[in-house]
Amino acid sequence: MKNTLLAICFFLLNLHLFAHEGGHGTPLKQWELATTHQTVNANFIKLEDNDVYLMDAHHPVQVYKLSDFSAADQNYIKAKRAAIQSLNNHHTASESQEGSNSSWWLLMFGLLLLGVSVYKLRKERKAMHFTYGILGGCIVTFVSCKNTATTGISVLQVPSHAVSVMQSFFEKFDGVTTHADSTYLYISSNGLPNHDMMVGISNWQQQVPINQNYTGANSWAIPIHPKMAEDPLSTKTNLLKGAIAVAVNGIPIFNPLNNRGEDANAIGELDEWGGHCGRADDYHYHLPPLHLQDQVGEGNPVAYAVDGFPVYGETTEPLDEYLGKTNPDGSYQYHSIEEYPYFIAGMRGEVQLDPKTKAPENQVYPQPRTQELRPALRPLRGAEIINFKSLGENAYQLTYRSEGKDYIINYSWDSTGTYTYQFINPDGTTTLETYKEK
Repeated sequence: MKNTLLAICFFLLNLHLFAHEGGHGTPLKQWELATTHQTVNANFIKLEDNDVYLMDAHHPVQVYKLSDFSAADQNYIKAKRAAIQSLNNHHTASESQEGSNSSWWLLMFGLLLLGVSVYKLRKERKAMHFTYGILGGCIVTFVSCKNTATTGISVLQVPSHAVSVMQSFFEKFDGVTTHADSTYLYISSNGLPNHDMMVGISNWQQQVPINQNYTGANSWAIPIHPKMAEDPLSTKTNLLKGAIAVAVNGIPIFNPLNNRGEDANAIGELDEWGGHCGRADDYHYHLPPLHLQDQVGEGNPVAYAVDGFPVYGETTEPLDEYLGKTNPDGSYQYHSIEEYPYFIAGMRGEVQLDPKTKAPENQVYPQPRTQELRPALRPLRGAEIINFKSLGENAYQLTYRSEGKDYIINYSWDSTGTYTYQFINPDGTTTLETYKEK
């Protein structure tokens, strides 16, 4: 009996060891940066969307553009990516087959022990023969549970989007254009909505909305083939930087919490449309823009989250802890509620995080870049924005009230990237500031 148990343990141990091979180290490669004429010693991690990820000897991840490298290194990077993709595909298939074979042999072994136990008990009614049966039953149960868990992963798969349907919502708005590749739908806009802005803000950092270059390689990207995440990211403790969704009018939507973890709506930072400006004078929402339902129609999404799932208005149907629901066809969608967290309580889909950011001020990658034109200013205590209007093409007027007096900012920009700001005080005196786009 002792020898039998030792043989069983040896079999199970070897089965595990055969299924998992060890790794090996990789020496650092010297890279030549053609744009700066510098060299970098680091390991290649991946190439994605023309961004090259390298890790140096101290393990920090650095991100470069493919065009930063010499022609020889660019060819090496492309070849390395192709080799890694091929290897990953091979390993995935091999591991799947190996796992299947291991489970099959383990199941057969468990059934064999059960059979031996039954046979021996018929011949000799000794307690030791129950051991075979108990061990065999445990093995069969373990394999069954493992296979059930593995099968359950397929439930996380959701249908891909019809690109033409997604495009139809965004292209209802003037100035918003889209294009797609096999992975993403790209949304381009100038970052300015076709509605008024800023009115109603009582906690103001003296930013005013200007145009943004969300075009070309700097467009917003929404996954066409979303996948359910096994460990969704809570938006209470993550993603306080960058957008978590893009409205169908091409305006990004940030976490309802600002980068200090405060409810931006509750402390008066948002206008009547749920938006305000960031440090780069970039206008964005912090609330789901339900006012866009007038243009897209009831029952249609007002935004798409950066994990690929659409965002809808309020519903009477039950929602999960992430403020979403799964539809009969397996698709998933977020909905809005009136109180915090308002929408997307957790990022239900898989996302890639920018390695240069850390929680809670981390952000999803890829993320378009904004360019700061003016120095970031501090909140103007007691000021409330009471009026905002267009003065013509690329020209606006913002009026705010402070201590019972009205102040006016007239600003505009031209085709050369020159921005002019005129500040008019209640007594009629003015100051002028000019900035040039970098």
